[in-house]
Amino acid sequence: MRRLILLLVIIATPLWAVEPDEVLDDPVLEQRARDISANVRCVVCQNEPIDSSNAGVARDLRILIRERLVAGDSDQEIYDFLVARYGDFVLFRPPLKPSTYLLWGAPMLILLLGGLAVVLTLTRKRTGPKVEALSAEEEARIKALMEKDET
Repeated sequence: MRRLILLLVIIATPLWAVEPDEVLDDPVLEQRARDISANVRCVVCQNEPIDSSNAGVARDLRILIRERLVAGDSDQEIYDFLVARYGDFVLFRPPLKPSTYLLWGAPMLILLLGGLAVVLTLTRKRTGPKVEALSAEEEARIKALMEKDET
């Protein structure tokens, strides 16, 4: 039973998509490539880093990053190249600038608006239709109807 559970855990863990032919011989450059790849969004999968994506574009980007590292580019030069080609969307943490203010501020804005809606809902007076007391004539009529039903 334990072996079955262990096997299921191993199968359920996410596998890295980096192919053996992509791995650089230099462990320092390979680690830099992995660090960069972990911060770059797959443009096909969108919420998955290219380091763990099996999409063809992700593989091409991983190879491109490794080629640029071997050519001597700095990490920032590689990020700049990717942003120039794919836009700020390609980064999991896009820079804070006027074109990304909404991107950075939207979660806080949604949270504030949701909190405001909850507060307004909880503090709003619950008023139903006003019910006036029955007149003596209406009470007598209801009493007569109830007595009629009992007989």
